[in-house]
Amino acid sequence: MSNLLRLIGRRLVALPIMILGVTFLVFFIMSFSPADPARLALGESASLEALAQYREEHGLNDPLLVRYWDFLTGMLQGDLGTTTGNASVTDVVAKAFPITLQLTFLGLIIAAVLSLVFGVLAALYRDKWPDQVIRVFSIAALATPSFWLAILLIQWLGTIPGGWGYFPALITAWVPFSQDPAVYLNNMFLPAFALAVPVAGSLTRVVRTAMVEELDKDYVRTAIGSGIPKAEVISRNVLRNALIIPITVLGLRVGYLMGGAVIIEIIFNIQAMGQLILDGVTRNDVFLVQGVTLTVAIAFIIINIIVDMLYVLVNPRIRSI
Repeated sequence: MSNLLRLIGRRLVALPIMILGVTFLVFFIMSFSPADPARLALGESASLEALAQYREEHGLNDPLLVRYWDFLTGMLQGDLGTTTGNASVTDVVAKAFPITLQLTFLGLIIAAVLSLVFGVLAALYRDKWPDQVIRVFSIAALATPSFWLAILLIQWLGTIPGGWGYFPALITAWVPFSQDPAVYLNNMFLPAFALAVPVAGSLTRVVRTAMVEELDKDYVRTAIGSGIPKAEVISRNVLRNALIIPITVLGLRVGYLMGGAVIIEIIFNIQAMGQLILDGVTRNDVFLVQGVTLTVAIAFIIINIIVDMLYVLVNPRIRSI
C-alpha cells in the first residue's frame, strides 16, 4: 500500500508542474499572434487615444513576463480574460467545456464497449471467420476519419432529406441529460459514435493481442485442465489481466477523442468548445482561443494523471514495486 501511495503521490506532485508548463507554452505562443486585441475589442473605427487607453488598462504595454504573471495570477483566481465581445472567457468556457467533456466520455464509453466485445471475440475465435471479420472491421475503423464518418452518419441516419430520420442531423438546442435523458442520448449518439469508431478500431487490436497472449499462458491451461469452467477462467482471471494494457492505451486516446470532439461538434452544430475555437479563430479573438486551448490542455493532463493512477491500481506488479 505504501508503494501505491508513493506512486500516486509522484503523479500528484507532477500535476501542477505540468500545468504550469502548459500555461507558459500557451501564453507565449498566443502572445506572438499578429492580431491586436485592442483593435479587435474596440473596432476599426476606434481612435488612437481609445486604443492606447485599452492597452494600458489591460496591461498590453507591460513586458511579456509581467503579462504572463498577471495572466497566471488571474487564471488562479478564475479569470481568463475577456473576449472581443466583452464577455468573460471563463464564463463562456465554463458553459461549453462540460458539453465537450460529455461528448468525449460518451465516445470513450462506446469505444471501450465495442473494442472489448470485438477484441475478446476475436481472441476466443482466433484465426476463425469471426476473427477475420473483426480484423477487417478494426482496420477499416482505424482508417476512417471521424469527421468523414460523421458526415456519412448524417446522410444515412440523420433527419435530413434522404436520411432514415432516426437521429437529428444538427443539434439545434442543447438538452441536458437531467432535463430529458432520452432526447439527450438521441442527440449525442451519432456524434459520440462517429468519434468512437476510429478509437474502437485501434483498441480492438490491442484487446485481441492482450487476450491471445494471456490465453496462451500456462495458468489458463492448468485451470481449465483442473476442471474449472473456461468461461469462469476467462472472466475472473484472463480478462482482468489482459485489460491492463488496453486501459492504458484507452487513456492515451482521450486526447485524440477530445481533439476529435472539437471537429465533430462543428459538424453537428453542437455549441461547445469546437464552436468557441471556430469563433475565436475567425474573429482573431486571442483571449478566447487562449482560454479554450489552455482548458483543453489542462483537462488532458488531469485525465492522463487519472489514467496513470488507474493503471497502478489495476496492475498488481506495479503496486508491488
